[in-house]
Amino acid sequence: MERHELMRLLAGDDEASKAALAALVGGGEYVVWEEITLSSEVRARGYESRRRSYQRRGVETLGLERGVQLLREHAQPVRTGKITAVDSSWIYQLFLTEDGSELVACIGGRLPERRALQ
Repeated sequence: MERHELMRLLAGDDEASKAALAALVGGGEYVVWEEITLSSEVRARGYESRRRSYQRRGVETLGLERGVQLLREHAQPVRTGKITAVDSSWIYQLFLTEDGSELVACIGGRLPERRALQ
């Protein structure tokens, strides 16, 4: 998928999509996988489990609850992708329709700061 195509898909009004778009515009790396391996329902269950883990560990997220709900509602296979911010501070997980023509959900997660080797 071309960068400009992904930018068009991220033109939503939710916080996670806006942040993912900003990361992409800012030069972040991205990938959209062609394989469709799991249904959106399976993905929703996996991210629901991660949500609990993230809360326990204090991991900052964007759009996680909304993303899980949207995946449940979609109830069809999804194509996945990922955007990594230039400074690697955030990663955005993307869930697209099977044909890649629409964004189903976007979930962001702040990565822990890496400590310099001593």
